[in-house]
Amino acid sequence: MAAPKDAEPEIVLYDLACTKGVCFSPVVWRIRLMLNYKRVPYKTVFLEFPDIGPTLEGFGLVPGESPSGVKLKHTVPAIHHLPSNTYLMDSVPIAQFLESHYLDPAVPLTSPLAREIEEKGRRAIGPVFGASVMPREINILSPRSQEYFRRTREERLCRPLEELLNTPGKEDQSWDDADSDLRALSELLQTNKADGPFALGTKPSYVDFFIAASLQSARVVDEGVFQRVYKYQGFRDIYEACQPWMERKD
Repeated sequence: MAAPKDAEPEIVLYDLACTKGVCFSPVVWRIRLMLNYKRVPYKTVFLEFPDIGPTLEGFGLVPGESPSGVKLKHTVPAIHHLPSNTYLMDSVPIAQFLESHYLDPAVPLTSPLAREIEEKGRRAIGPVFGASVMPREINILSPRSQEYFRRTREERLCRPLEELLNTPGKEDQSWDDADSDLRALSELLQTNKADGPFALGTKPSYVDFFIAASLQSARVVDEGVFQRVYKYQGFRDIYEACQPWMERKD
């Protein structure tokens, strides 16, 4: 359960806007889950896609570079920690900040099992969500964000978004191809099921929020896509166990 929404906020969370008025970004959901679990008072500011860069640049936030040296763009999540007047961007440094400033309850940020889950999760979930979630995101965006989203994604893909969904059988085939990896990952998520529903057993860690955030993002975009992953026991157990900290969505 999150801190009451009317509590004096200690953090401003900058999130990605959608027409449903709730959080749908998986990377923002990871941080929102941490905030809710730790009962940190916060308020949300939703930003349209074209407003993210100018807003965060105005806070003095500077994007880093990719391993290949390509300059990255401003992105959410971003936070403003009001007590220290600190601005941060990107889920990993924000998670580290929250864990160092709000110690109880603790959220283990990594472990050998967590690293294996994240690595295999990106490999298993990334392609199918790219095929099923990403081209449907445009359906829950405002006209301004739709224009930005279409232009930037189609520049990268070199084809219209609709082609990703309109090729007969291609989407289903991508899920069929991922089935064995998703089953293996589901089993990996249940490594410590004898101790509890979470990846590490009795209490949640950041990797649980990584999984739950991915599923919740899919659910906001398209219930059918969500159900394709929810059917796997390991994913379902973690998603359901994280429900108390997913009640606050804005």
